[in-house]
Amino acid sequence: MQDYALALQGGAGAVAGRDYAVTEEHLGELAAECQRWLAAGRSALDVVDYAVTELEASGLYVAGRGSAPNSAGYVELDASIMDGHSRAAGAVAALRDFVSPVQVARGIMEKTPHVMLAGKGAVEFARANGFAEVPDAADYYILPVGVNRDEISDITHGTVGAVALDTSGHLAAATSTGGTFGKLEGRIGDTPLIGPGTWADDNIAISFTGTGEHIIRSGGATAIAFRYRSGVPLVDAIEEALGEIKRLGGDAGVIAITSKGEIAMPYNSQGMKRVSVSTRSALHTATFA
Repeated sequence: MQDYALALQGGAGAVAGRDYAVTEEHLGELAAECQRWLAAGRSALDVVDYAVTELEASGLYVAGRGSAPNSAGYVELDASIMDGHSRAAGAVAALRDFVSPVQVARGIMEKTPHVMLAGKGAVEFARANGFAEVPDAADYYILPVGVNRDEISDITHGTVGAVALDTSGHLAAATSTGGTFGKLEGRIGDTPLIGPGTWADDNIAISFTGTGEHIIRSGGATAIAFRYRSGVPLVDAIEEALGEIKRLGGDAGVIAITSKGEIAMPYNSQGMKRVSVSTRSALHTATFA
């Protein structure tokens, strides 16, 4: 039986000097539960699906319940999920008022021949397949930890994500976001894009967080995956990608796990809410360096 490994991220938009003890506690508890799942033989795909669903529902992060309205005054949600062994993937973009965008993304992966649905089509698919809808948008969405209402315009991004290696040696990744605060109606960043925001294959699983436009323009997760496949060490491959994002004017963070059980969680922003655990390493939760 192979070793397992897990990493979760709650966004690279953490502001230095703020207290994120609540999110760190939540990430730690969730990672411990996911660790039990992996140790019991559950699939990486099921684990990342569950983890991101819980992150969305918590309201602690800029995803799911913690999402903010766009410039037109309503919330649009993005998410994606990918199974590394089969390369099956699903994504949803500009989805309105469903509790778990990542579950809808998995539904698209498993119930349609497509990878992504967006807008009205995504809503119709989610409704037809019985995914839970937000009961009352005005009461459901809340500001996540570390975000003050009088400075929403200064908060540029937030995301949640999960990557896992299971005891069968399979990898999976999932990512979800409410997008940038005050974004233009219809704006879609890297999160629902298979390749830039989320990637998993037989060698590596990656979830990105940060300024989506710069992540997309840098190549994002696949830029790391292809460097790693070509023989570049994991840390170097990620450092090159983050350096390119910084050169383009953005900031970002990454969680990645390889088929060898290596875990990396670097970022070039002020901080990134994160946690990791594996067969060979104890649970570690942090926000800043």
